[in-house]
Amino acid sequence: MIFIPLLGMIAVLLLPRESDELIKRVTLFFTLVPLAVAVALFISYDRSTAGTQYVVNVPWIQAFNIQYHIGIDGLSVTLLLLTALLGPICVIASWRNIEKGIKAYMALFLLLETGMLGFFVALDLFLFYVFFELTLLPMYFLIGIWGGPRREYAAIKFFLYTLFGSVLMLVAMIAVYLNSGALGARTSTEGNALNNLNFQIWVFLGFFIGFAVKVPIFPFHTWLPDAHVEAPTAISVILAGILLKMGTYGLVRINMSMFPQGLDFFCNGLALLGFINIVYGSFCALAQTDFKKLVAYSSIGHMGFVILGLSARNDSGITGAILQMFNHGVISAMLFLLVGVLYDRAHHREINGFGGLGTKMPVYTGITTLAFMASLGLPGLSGFVGEALSLLGAYDKFKMLTILSTIGIVIGAAYFLWTLQRVFLGTLNPKYEEIPEINGREILTLVPLGILTIVLGVWPNFAIDMFRESVTNLIDVLQAI
Repeated sequence: MIFIPLLGMIAVLLLPRESDELIKRVTLFFTLVPLAVAVALFISYDRSTAGTQYVVNVPWIQAFNIQYHIGIDGLSVTLLLLTALLGPICVIASWRNIEKGIKAYMALFLLLETGMLGFFVALDLFLFYVFFELTLLPMYFLIGIWGGPRREYAAIKFFLYTLFGSVLMLVAMIAVYLNSGALGARTSTEGNALNNLNFQIWVFLGFFIGFAVKVPIFPFHTWLPDAHVEAPTAISVILAGILLKMGTYGLVRINMSMFPQGLDFFCNGLALLGFINIVYGSFCALAQTDFKKLVAYSSIGHMGFVILGLSARNDSGITGAILQMFNHGVISAMLFLLVGVLYDRAHHREINGFGGLGTKMPVYTGITTLAFMASLGLPGLSGFVGEALSLLGAYDKFKMLTILSTIGIVIGAAYFLWTLQRVFLGTLNPKYEEIPEINGREILTLVPLGILTIVLGVWPNFAIDMFRESVTNLIDVLQAI
């Protein structure tokens, strides 16, 4: 599953440069195969155990005890499904939007997918780092070549921020290696030098900053709005849907599982950062007039709920945080696709430049309303359940912070409803008298995400059952300190 997109990249590179349609079809095929595998894994995964399944463990760099060690648990299988689902959706979304260098674009996209899939299944710390870094280079070029007017600035800013975090992660990883004698990812720190509190604090901090840049957590967030605004639509979908989740997944997989004493030391600070993300991100979103930048800042606010839930270290908080990771990936992907639909027609994203589009684009308006309502946390849609569980768990440990964090929900409702009013209601702007309705290809990219949004709102156990045992196991590790 991991290397099928890599094979696709090689196949695309061997095709003639002028065969645009063939390149797109081959790319789509090599993203549909991992989706089929991910669905099969999701169906066949044994939900009754917290153990790792479908494990592959073969020697790689034996001199340093580095293994090619991969496998899935309940957390990784849900994010694998999300990654594999967004792959073909992004290829279809790029079908008419990317006009130059299609061969290079599709090849880089397939390389990016290999990095993302590998990251979520890696069980060796060195392998984990390799896949983490593998996503950096293709994303840099995808933004820097196919992005908007300030694409070079946004790409360099993304690269430097992520590289800064990666260097600290590498230093922390070397420290783990030198103090444990092995480079394999662990779920327990018993019986080795990793038990030392001071060591855990420093190493936790190194990994945390690396992942905090990806989430992004305040104050490492400033690359995100620039990258989103300049990136092509499909790359914005991957940024919000998957790359942000790589940060929170890393916090769960490395920081919480390997360094529980470090987490215990920093949990109050982590909760405070989650609160800042929620409130600051929401107020920034409220101030935006660029549709895409508004969605970008809303992502910063929503990821704050994930951080707040994780910092609670209890069943409700962690379950809500992991569910919110998946839900936000689905909802934010919808939102960026919807912004792209409007940009393709109007060639701008200025919210105040529209008005009355609901009469001309009723189907588009309906789908956008669904995505807005899910993102602002309307009960019955997926955004509500994750936020509610995160807040429920956090209230047990951080009552005042949790109460104050609900400001973010109110502000979220304000900026989404205000945007809905300015873009779709009121008098139709004469410039858009002939604006075309959303087409079949665009609807095809949105329907699977819309269905998931409704299903997870009504039946959240669809996802929760997958990682319930993994959460229980993680809580046992945290309570053992």
